[in-house]
Amino acid sequence: MATTTTTPTTPAVQPKQMPITLTPNAVAKVKEIMGQQNPVPAGLRVGVVGGGCSGFSYSMSFENAAGLMDKTFDMDGLKVYVDATSVMYLNGCIVDYVETLEGAGFKFENPNVKSTCGCGSSFSV
Repeated sequence: MATTTTTPTTPAVQPKQMPITLTPNAVAKVKEIMGQQNPVPAGLRVGVVGGGCSGFSYSMSFENAAGLMDKTFDMDGLKVYVDATSVMYLNGCIVDYVETLEGAGFKFENPNVKSTCGCGSSFSV
């Protein structure tokens, strides 16, 4: 009677899906601005705050450490902190840095947005 041994297969480790993505342009610009700060911050906080004509607006600020309820993501060496509440509003969001004739800035492409205000700085979901 032959016995066969089976080796348990370990499932392939899936990369952690990030709810928000910063394009290489955005990461480079954030790193450039961070490098000019003294002291240099630990990372970038991206979030959603109440307010604006449509109900919500985006916020970006530098942080020295993650908060208790933050999710931390590494994007090409840049630590990005997102609080637990903002994660659900930013799921699938892409942040880009664009330079146009009208000006330069960070642009949020968020699939969760149902409508935006006329000035484009706030949104509703």
